[in-house]
Amino acid sequence: MVPLDTLDQITRRFEFLEAKLGEGAAPAEIAALSREYSGLRPVVDEIAAYRRALADLAEAEAMLADPEMRALAEDEIPALRARIPEMEQALRIALLPKDAADARPAILEIRPGTGGEEAALFAGDLLRMYQKYAESKGWRFGILEEQATDLGGVKEVVAHVQGEGVFARLKFESGVHRVQRVPETEAGGRIHTSAATVAVLPEAEEVDIDIPAADIRIDTMRSSGAGGQHVNTTDSAVRITHLPTGIVVTSSEKSQHQNRAIAMQVLRARLFEMERDRAASERAADRKAQVGSGDRSERIRTYNFPQGRMTDHRINLTLYALAQIMAGDLDPVIDPLIAQDQALKLAEMEG
Repeated sequence: MVPLDTLDQITRRFEFLEAKLGEGAAPAEIAALSREYSGLRPVVDEIAAYRRALADLAEAEAMLADPEMRALAEDEIPALRARIPEMEQALRIALLPKDAADARPAILEIRPGTGGEEAALFAGDLLRMYQKYAESKGWRFGILEEQATDLGGVKEVVAHVQGEGVFARLKFESGVHRVQRVPETEAGGRIHTSAATVAVLPEAEEVDIDIPAADIRIDTMRSSGAGGQHVNTTDSAVRITHLPTGIVVTSSEKSQHQNRAIAMQVLRARLFEMERDRAASERAADRKAQVGSGDRSERIRTYNFPQGRMTDHRINLTLYALAQIMAGDLDPVIDPLIAQDQALKLAEMEG
């Protein structure tokens, strides 16, 4: 079990942060202190519950010596002893090293992979699935850039998701999503397999990623509406090219100023994720998440519509609840992925 003096240190640090924020920290410190305070709060709650359980057990064991209280103590002790290992496990999980990006908003990118128009339609289905999931969580979901196909599919979509614990839950969605179904455009009723890629990037703050003006080229273009029917007479769309990496980001809202801000936000997120990937690959190459090329074989998850089945291949999880999942009920998929991630981290720490 975690040494009690370690638990004392954590509690003292939390109390220090609470006092510091209460007395009014310097504006430059408040954001960092608040983040640390919020991160420690669930850990301190687990520590307090664990200490209460230990105290209750000690009190019940002491009651064994009192003939009048002995029967009551004998009833309580087994339940208390059974709870303590569960609380120790919860505490171990709470003490696992946190991904510093977990509390951040996320940039969500969806693109069709192999499969033509059916892949674009599936990309649109994934977009709606994540929109509904965000709504169920009380998150804000804003479309930054979207290119639609004539049949209602999606060539590319970039969204900004804000709320509590957004990246912590959505980061497991990065990868290739494969679909098996009979396309609406298929007259013969044959099942087709196609794919779409999903990338989830933690939103980068300006202090994380400094982009020198000399490293970018900004082009303005005419932006067109749905299907090219409406063309603005002003050059409002913005394309930013990051010269050192070749990353290209576009935004085509009505305001050129807004487009520049949106495109820079997405560019920072992509560069931030590149840096995180580089650091992660140095620590452990086998844990590096790869979105892949969109090939059907590089999949993390399969959505089989004829069977109403979703399978997550990383943890061999199969759920026959495809309609609910596509309607945004993603917790039954994401919770086991988080549990698996925690188990791997615990094994690394204890190994």
